[in-house]
Amino acid sequence: MNYKLCDDPWNQEELDAIQEVIDSNMYSMGKKVAEFEKEFAKHLGSKYAVQVSSGSTANLLAIAALVYSGRLERGSEVIVPAVSWSTTYAPLEQFGMKLVFVDINKDTLNIDVEAVRGAITTKTKMIFAVNLLGNSNDFDSLLDICNQNNIILIEDNCESLGAKYHGKYLGTIGLLGTFSTFYSHHMCTMEGGVVVTDDKELYEYMLSIRAHGWTRNLPADSTIYEKKDDPFYESFNFIVPGFNLRPLEMEGAIGLRQLKKIDRMIEYRRSNAEYFRKKMDKYTDIRLQQEVGESSYFGFSLVLTGKLADKRNEFVKALNNANIECRPIVAGNFTRNAVIKYMNYDIPSELVNADEIHFNGLFIGNHSSNNNAEVDYFISVLDKFVSGI
Repeated sequence: MNYKLCDDPWNQEELDAIQEVIDSNMYSMGKKVAEFEKEFAKHLGSKYAVQVSSGSTANLLAIAALVYSGRLERGSEVIVPAVSWSTTYAPLEQFGMKLVFVDINKDTLNIDVEAVRGAITTKTKMIFAVNLLGNSNDFDSLLDICNQNNIILIEDNCESLGAKYHGKYLGTIGLLGTFSTFYSHHMCTMEGGVVVTDDKELYEYMLSIRAHGWTRNLPADSTIYEKKDDPFYESFNFIVPGFNLRPLEMEGAIGLRQLKKIDRMIEYRRSNAEYFRKKMDKYTDIRLQQEVGESSYFGFSLVLTGKLADKRNEFVKALNNANIECRPIVAGNFTRNAVIKYMNYDIPSELVNADEIHFNGLFIGNHSSNNNAEVDYFISVLDKFVSGI
């Protein structure tokens, strides 16, 4: 048996969506993207959504919008968890922020609230919360911290589409929320990403920044720029430094099909997780991620402890030999990556839990359809490995 990180969530509907775009002969961002943005925002209960080329560029666009709107000044301190993906951090470096890395909670794998409290200074202007592997942060505490200190909260929700906290979708709790729709994620549009917000000004900045910094895509009643009644002039008129982060029309078309299935796919992920957790009850030397709110279970994390601590390399080898795909828990302790030399950063306290994840953590896949048979196979391989220790 092969136990892959993800299954294929497509069928003929997605292929038909691609064919519709081919038949239209309109491949660049157009009506399908606009329709997908509207439906995506509606599904999450947000006012606005902006589709982009990836989850990474969603983070870049969110930070750019905050900077060019004047909400976040270059040189500001931004508190981030020490465990996340590289492009959570890269846009902060690229826009001149100082990253303040704090430890994670060893059970939830998300940012440690008390570490956040201890890291705040007069220069702290934002917390970039990451909902890791489908799991929510303690947003009551984070919002309380932000309100007390007049700082911004945004969410990197690229791994947690469909998860909820107190009944509210993750990604809609902060000022901005980012999503990925890459192949292995909850919703697959090939490549792709989305930013959501309820803030009209930030939405309009993102519309401009996404496409070169021009005014062409701004609404007629824009709050950031008074458009001329001259389409020729506005076609190549630039107001902010921008990028080309536009998605393909195919990605919007596929997203519309995937959005109709997303609730069912999340239900499968949650039921798969329930089955997995029951099967894992007997293993005292493996710590699983503790659910906060309603996780959408991107994957199943495993932290090896006790007699299994320091056995990760052997375990990974055993999984690979059994055709079970596995990965590190995101980037582990990111500050141990060589790229850190390019960043302006501070580590105000020891990253104990992030280090444990770095050296003893891994995750295996969860699927958008029933994968109980794959879990059973994993358990058989795990039993054999544990009995040999």
